Amino acid sequence: MNKSSKKKYVNSGFEKFAAAACKATGSTVAFCCAFGIVVLWAIAGPFFDFSETWQLVINTGTTIITFLMVFLIQKAQNKDSLAIQLKLNELVASNKYSSNRLVDIESLTEEEMEVVKKYYHKLSILTKNDESLQTSHSIGEAEKDHKRKSLTDTPKKTATKR
Repeated sequence: MNKSSKKKYVNSGFEKFAAAACKATGSTVAFCCAFGIVVLWAIAGPFFDFSETWQLVINTGTTIITFLMVFLIQKAQNKDSLAIQLKLNELVASNKYSSNRLVDIESLTEEEMEVVKKYYHKLSILTKNDESLQTSHSIGEAEKDHKRKSLTDTPKKTATKR
């Protein structure tokens, strides 16, 4: 196994582990287990005279779990964020009325994003002056948009293999 495929295998393994761990730790069962551990720890307090060691057990355990969960949650959020960005890029790129400048906008600097934000803020003000929300988001408007899109959409022919 070469270095590249070994790295992919390790990344894929960690990605699967992170997804499964985030799903499991975000469940009701996981919360109930953690709550149960805290209750048992609290009940054990009088038996250990609420000693420093008794306190150290819960502090150490929660610190270690929190430390590890930060990385797992960040991994899951990075993947989700990337998926959302790609979906948004697809929507922007596929809509003939949207600006393709917005594809990959997340790579712009904050100053460049502020310019784009000002544009949309101005557009929002102009829209407020033109129509009410009920007019611009009415059933009639939805039907008109659907009709316009269905007329411009042409079925794609798929090539068949011979």
